[in-house]
Amino acid sequence: MASLSVFAKKNGVKYFLVSFVDLFGTMRAKIVPATAIDKIAKAGAGFAGFAVWFDMTPAHPDILVMADPDSAIQLPWKPEVAWVTGDLIMDGKPVAQNPRQILKQVVNEASQAGYDLKTGVECEYFLIQPDGQTISDGADTQAKPCYDQQALMRRYRRNMRQHDHARLAALSERS
Repeated sequence: MASLSVFAKKNGVKYFLVSFVDLFGTMRAKIVPATAIDKIAKAGAGFAGFAVWFDMTPAHPDILVMADPDSAIQLPWKPEVAWVTGDLIMDGKPVAQNPRQILKQVVNEASQAGYDLKTGVECEYFLIQPDGQTISDGADTQAKPCYDQQALMRRYRRNMRQHDHARLAALSERS
């Protein structure tokens, strides 16, 4: 990809979520206007490492997310926003505890050993009422409701909308 600002203009993106995953699997991000994304991609988006559960103190310099333009994905449910991740750098060196960099290292080691490492994502979630007190499907009363065909069909439209968004995100990642 030429640049993230070109991606933004081509796709009508106004903002980027410049993101990384912390050690507990929480997605961390800053919202960056598309007008500033190339500057941030070059200089890095700064985060306080101690504030995101890395083994750091407030005395450590900021960690910088160096945005990877090839990771940019326009959010299908909010097309004016794109998500981008990148490698973490501190003092000009990779942050060793960054899960993305650890994965890259493992993929490289597996490749050198003659293996082709493949990964995937299994999204699991609970749908709850807006007040957060109860599940969204009041008819879902089984002790073990996983894989309940009736529940799947009661929520068919919502489930397919979720599926279609995930599929679109995966397809845009491949292109």
